[in-house]
This record gives sequence, C-alpha cells and structure tokens, in this order.
Amino acid sequence: MPKSPRRSGLVREPVQVYLEPDDSALLIRLAEEAGLSKAEILRRGIKSFAREQQGAVAPMLRFLAESSAGPWPSAVTLDHDAVLAESYLASPKKRR
Repeated sequence: MPKSPRRSGLVREPVQVYLEPDDSALLIRLAEEAGLSKAEILRRGIKSFAREQQGAVAPMLRFLAESSAGPWPSAVTLDHDAVLAESYLASPKKRR
C-alpha cells in the first residue's frame, strides 16, 4: 500500500471555525479553483497572515518609541489610557 502524502509522525489538531456565508463561499471557491482542500487553503492563509505580521509592532511598544522621541504630552499623566488609545488608533492598519 502506498504511503500517504502526509508527513508521517505529525499530529494534527482539529479546529472548528465559524464563517460568515460569504467567507464560506469564498473558501469553497478557492479550494475548488486551486484543487486543494479547504483545510490547506486555511493553513496557507494562516502562514500568509503570519508573514504579514512579522514587521508589525505592538501598540504599546510603538507608543513607547514615539514617547521617547520627544516630550511627553501633558495629558499622559492625567489620561494615559486615552493617549495610548489615540496612539493605537493612529497606527496604520492593513486591510483585507
């Protein structure tokens, strides 16, 4: 009997994901067009997302870097959560 194309010795963890109908339809279409399983499409998507995030900086680290570059805003002592939130909201977000 021929060996399975799966790598032997690996334990796979089942994961349940709830998708919106349009995301589910997209996943089905991509799997059919690529000739891959839905699971493989999701695995590749996770790896692609991880590559995108490698250069991302956590909001708190970005805030600290920005704060050390110049004088601190006077509001930081009174309302540090709002100042941090403003820094977080001002960060560039990647869109899908």
